Amino acid sequence: MDAILGIDIIKGPLIWVIFALSAAAFVYLLVRPPRIRWVLTALIGLLGGALIAFATIAIVEALDLFGVPLTVQTDAWIVATFAAIGLAVVNLWRSRWWRKVIAVVGIVLFAASGTLGINAYFGLNPTIAALLGITIENPIDIDNKPNPTPTGSPDPDTASKPLYETWTPPADMPTTSKTGTQAIPATASGFSSRPAGIYLPPAAQVPNAPELPLVILMMGQPGNPDVQYIATVLDEYAAKNKGLAPIVIVADQLGDPDLDPVCSDTAKLGNAETFITQDVPAWARANLRIDQDPAHWVIAGYSNGGGCAFKYGAKYPELWGNVLDISGEEYPGSEEPDQVIANLFGGDAAAFEAQKPEAILKSGEHKYPDTTAIFTVGGNDPTFIPEAQGASDAAKAAGWNTTYYVIPGAGHVVDALEGGFEKGFEVLYPRLGLSAPPG
Repeated sequence: MDAILGIDIIKGPLIWVIFALSAAAFVYLLVRPPRIRWVLTALIGLLGGALIAFATIAIVEALDLFGVPLTVQTDAWIVATFAAIGLAVVNLWRSRWWRKVIAVVGIVLFAASGTLGINAYFGLNPTIAALLGITIENPIDIDNKPNPTPTGSPDPDTASKPLYETWTPPADMPTTSKTGTQAIPATASGFSSRPAGIYLPPAAQVPNAPELPLVILMMGQPGNPDVQYIATVLDEYAAKNKGLAPIVIVADQLGDPDLDPVCSDTAKLGNAETFITQDVPAWARANLRIDQDPAHWVIAGYSNGGGCAFKYGAKYPELWGNVLDISGEEYPGSEEPDQVIANLFGGDAAAFEAQKPEAILKSGEHKYPDTTAIFTVGGNDPTFIPEAQGASDAAKAAGWNTTYYVIPGAGHVVDALEGGFEKGFEVLYPRLGLSAPPG
């Protein structure tokens, strides 16, 4: 079953097979003796389906069902899919039984093609499992336990130098990273999370591995704790830097891809905040060979996860000295604040306001002596550009060392995610001691 769920639906052959079968079905259903009756019938089917598509698009946009505007590419897929289904529907009348069968099969193929085409455009669900919100467990063997507490005095010369200067990779160091999944116990929170994704760079896979920086990453909603996107970018950085990269935990801040705990502890959706800020760090300290210095820890997130990263960076500076916010919400629950206040905060608007990152930054309850933050957003993402800009401005006003970067040509999909990782680690690598400063 896992083999089926793990089939690649973006770059693998399945999507092209579905497209080819859909094209063949469309041509068959369209081509009939060119009588006036059939030409008019086919046009009615195609135009009727297209009109339903436009109405669907209008409803989706009016209700803001996805939190971001639909793109031209998405609209085109929806119109083409509904038009093709309309053609199939009119083939069910005044036709022989085999044409009816092909019409029914065509409806399924056209719906599948539209779904896969839109998914491929967004690029965030690479497998059947990801598209269905299912996590395929691939337990990772973490065979490099944390270094024991040193008994002697550390070499002051070595201790004062960044890792890229002191690290010499062994000849047998792996050339590629190791990824997998890990169920993280919800000891303090009791939160029901999906297994986390784990990334171990080449330098983490050798005996007596160095203590590496830690990144805790949260993805969007709906979404999965998928490690592959950050792994792709960090593999490139590791290849240029003697196998050095942060260890990454892609933690699940949602519990259910259809629910949004707004990065908080709530009676209705569980203690998501405690899980990310207590359970995940505790597991990391007990099981990974990581640097304990908060200056070398990063809380990161994309979209929904980006809003969480900003909040946690503001509220827990003793944990994370670095924040990477990729196309994030300005504050958790920003899409439907009235509904969030009513459903998750018991109608307490003041409590909701107090959990906003900007309110936390201005509260005076936390000090930020050395916080670095990177806020990125796609240049073709009009909804999130003002949110990213507002978050960056608030962080800068609080004294954070802030970088704001607009990714040219990117929207709110995989191009924004990968571009955000590229820019984020360009800034963070020297900060984390993994490469020399620029210049």
